[in-house]
Order: sequence, then structure tokens, then C-alpha cells
Amino acid sequence: MERKAVHQVIFVGFFLLISRAWAEDRLINVTKLEMFVDDLPDMPRLKGFDFVNGGHAPGSLTIGMFHKFWKFHRDIPPTPVFAYGTSRSTATVPGPTIEALHGVHTYVTWQNYLPSQHILPWDPTIPTAIPTTKKGIPTVVHLHGAIGEPESDGHAESWFTAGYQERGPTWTKKTYHYYNYQQPGNLWYHDHAMGLTRVNLLSGLIGAYIIRHPELEDPLGLPCRAEFDRPLVVFDRSFRINGSLYMNSTGNNPSIHPQWQPEYFGDAIIVNGKAWPRLIVRRRKYRFRIINASNARFFRFFFTNGLGFIHVASDSAYVEQPTTLKEILLGPSEITDVIVDFSESNSDSAILANDAPYPYPSGDPVDEANGKVMKFIIRQQREVDTTRIPKKLIEYPSPDVSAASVIRYIAMYEYTSDTDEPTHLYINGKSYEEPATETPKAGTTEVWNVINLTEDNHPLHIHLGLFTVLDQVELVNVDELKNCMLKINNAVKCKISKYARGKRVGVAAHEKGWKNVYKMNPGSMTKILVRFSYIHANTSYVFDATAEPGYVYHCHILDHEDNVMMRPLKLIK
Repeated sequence: MERKAVHQVIFVGFFLLISRAWAEDRLINVTKLEMFVDDLPDMPRLKGFDFVNGGHAPGSLTIGMFHKFWKFHRDIPPTPVFAYGTSRSTATVPGPTIEALHGVHTYVTWQNYLPSQHILPWDPTIPTAIPTTKKGIPTVVHLHGAIGEPESDGHAESWFTAGYQERGPTWTKKTYHYYNYQQPGNLWYHDHAMGLTRVNLLSGLIGAYIIRHPELEDPLGLPCRAEFDRPLVVFDRSFRINGSLYMNSTGNNPSIHPQWQPEYFGDAIIVNGKAWPRLIVRRRKYRFRIINASNARFFRFFFTNGLGFIHVASDSAYVEQPTTLKEILLGPSEITDVIVDFSESNSDSAILANDAPYPYPSGDPVDEANGKVMKFIIRQQREVDTTRIPKKLIEYPSPDVSAASVIRYIAMYEYTSDTDEPTHLYINGKSYEEPATETPKAGTTEVWNVINLTEDNHPLHIHLGLFTVLDQVELVNVDELKNCMLKINNAVKCKISKYARGKRVGVAAHEKGWKNVYKMNPGSMTKILVRFSYIHANTSYVFDATAEPGYVYHCHILDHEDNVMMRPLKLIK
């Protein structure tokens, strides 16, 4: 303990010194940048399978993490980033889109070629992966939305540095095994190293992953082929005048955490690695798989010319019926899979915009820069479009509350300093290091009542498990409940039923399907049905879900997750 305290004092002093230097850095005024001057990139596509004797066979990929320069905008100098790719020259931000096939295994060897020091400030006073030599950047890849083995889940303490010189306490192997034996849908991969997730993602370590199931999906008739089926990875960033990424180097409680702040918000909106890009489209239907890869920003997307979205899938699963929407709210890490029919546009262009306050829901209104996302330039010539949107998509079993084996209460807390500034966030009043209290049995279903005692909306992500939202109700006399919960941390003994009787918030039609992330409204209790089994087949997992190092669940605002709104999740037999 004494040595740890000495190290912490040294780190705090170091970060206070560099924060003074960085405080003088000037930022690019992004409102002076011209929008819609860069074409929307389509990231490299890698097949996660092979062809052998005319059939599909397991595929193997080697993907590295590289330090390189990236152009986010025509008029922003090249930016130092961390990027995924098969080589330094081909690495991109976001990384390559991995296309997998249902039932065909994909093996990925993740390699770390990053330098000894980070390009962004980080905070050692929060639980953080720190190599014993203090050199090397810990990384570990989590495939978000995957139903797979614990050894390949990207556990926060399974990190490794360049050349595997140092490895975290739960590290097991170099090559991850993705079974892809789950429903077709959209996933994404990103770094998940303990305490460094927010800075590693901010540096560029993100990418899309799609599981396709041609036998099920082709008959639907939805837009296909790379030109008409595009992942859109959306996030926000700020830049110094030299082009480097900017992240505040001084914490909101610098005497406690010299660098950590409760949320990161960037000034520019980035799509597929370009700030406010443009895309020329034909007058026909397109499919966009939109991933909110921001650290903390919520997006409420809409078209300025009145075009709508036809929502066909949430996160990693199709919905049963398509829903037409004029706007879509996405929390960090949520995915919406939509069809946009540009033949219905009365104009020759459409701007995808955003009006979600930040922090959500009661923060600042958007401005001219973060209120615009990208521009679609629509060709005038009309054409025949043979794609369609069926009345029924893919139907999965409806949630059965009577099948739930356990009812749990999951409470979200925020703790503040004497100046009422956030210092850390916990789930169930427990640190990450405390033993798992959520130990579901593999193959079972549980009801989780998530009690949000904070003023923020927290997108809750559960590794491995899929869930449906049953109910969301506003709490009454929240301060009274909070006082009780802070004392005894027991929802039943605090008589939660006395407080969970406010206004009921309906679950939107397009969010009633199976999800792996959901927005937990502040001052509310959200009831979800969590399934620790496949939703598409009545079979056991094809891997051992009870193996070490287990899984986690957490808030997906990355600054919250790192400090430390995350708990272990251990399945049992």
C-alpha cells in the first residue's frame, strides 16, 4: 500500500505539471471549418471466413494496432492516432469492417504495435492497467455484442502491451475465437483496457463487425452490396491547431483525480473518420448501420429535409417489424440499422443532423458544429429499385417473465466531492474489484430492475447477455430513496415499491426487440429481461460461458466505465 501511495503522489505531480503546459494549447475553432468537403470513406472490408472446396470455412485474421497519422478533415493537419489494420499503411480510423458468417468461426490475432507512451493524457488515480515498467500502452479488444467465450471477450484485465511484453492478470491467449453462432446483426470492436478505455477509443481504436446470415437475410430483399449497405461509425472529437487530438488534461477534481473528467465531448462530428463528410447517393433505398462510437455524446438523428428512417434492427438483432421514424436517439455504443429511401426526397440534398443535448438529457443544446453530422447529395435521375422492406423481418421468442429464475436490483450511484463535482461512479455501491454479486446460471433468464439514482442517462451494456426492456417508471421522492440506498444499499429493505410509482415511460416500438445496450433514464427504474442463452435457437452455448475470466456489465459512457461504473459478471453451471 505504501509503494502504491508513493507512485500515486508521483503520478499526480507529473500530471499537474503537464496539465499546465497543455492548458496553453490552442484549439481549432471548428465553426471556421467548411463542412461537407470530404467524401465519406468506406472502411476496408475483411472477410472473417475462407472458401475451401466451394464451401465456407473458418477464417483467420491478424489485425494490429498502429500509431500513425490520419486526416480527419481537408483543413485539419494530420492527426496522430491509434488505428486498427492489417498493416500500418492500411490501418484506418475506424478500423476495417469485419464481415463474418453465421455459424462460421472467425479467429483474430490482435497485435499491439503502439509506442511506449500514450498520445493522450490519462489518469492513474482511477483503477488503471499500468505496466510494471511504466512503459507500453495496455490494450485488449472487446467484440461488443458478441455471444462468445470469456477468454475472447476482451476482459478489462486481459490487456497486453507491444509484443506481449507485459500482460494483465487475466490474459489467456493471443488469438481470439469468435464462434459467430448467434443471430445475424451488427457488432463493433473496440479497446477495453482497464481505466484506459476512454483514451484508447478516443485515439481511434474502434471498428465495425457484421454477422451475416444469407439464408435468413437474402429473402428479406433489403438493400445489399457494399454501395448500398454502409456502416456509419459516428463520434465526436476536438483538435489542437497542430491537428492533434485534444482531451482536457485537468480533472474536475484535480486534487483527487488530476485528469479524469465525468464526460468527454468533442467539437466536431466525425463519420467513418471524416468530419462532416458528404456522400453522393442515387434515388433509391440505402441501408445504414449507424454505430454511436462516442465516449459520452448521445445523438438524436434526423434529416433536415424531412426524410425518415425505416428501422430494421437494434444493436445486434433484427426487430420483428420495421418501424418508420422521423428521429432516432442513440446512446453511446448503441446501434441502429435503418433504411433510407432517397427517392422520397423533394430536394437534391439531405443533411443528417443531431439535436441531443450534452450531457444527455439536461445538458447544453447543440451548436452549428455538433448539430450537423453529414450531407447526402442526391442524384436527380430516378431509377428502378428492386429492393424492398418486408412487413415482417425476423421474429425471435417474445420475453417470458414467468421464465425468470432470479429477480435482481441493480443500482447506479454517482459520488461527489465537497464542491459537488463527481469523483467516481459505482454500480450497486461496489467497486469493480469486489467479488461478483451477479452470478446467473448459463441458459437461464433473469429480471433486472435497474435503479438510476443519478442525474445522467446511463446506457447500460451487458456482455454476453441479450435483453428486452419491459418497463420504465420514474421514481418519486428520489432524494429520500437515495439517502436510504447510500446507507444500506438494499432496494428491497429501502422499500423500492414505495418509490417506483411515478410516471411510466413507454418503450418505443423500435426498441422493444432484443438489445445489448439500453438508455437508463435518470431518476427512474428500468425493468429488463436478460437472457443468458441464444435467442435464435433452443440450444446450449457452443462454448463454456462459466470459464475464467468471466464477463462484465457497465455503463457505456466511457468516462463512467473507467471510474468505475462496471461490475464483474460470472456465469455458473
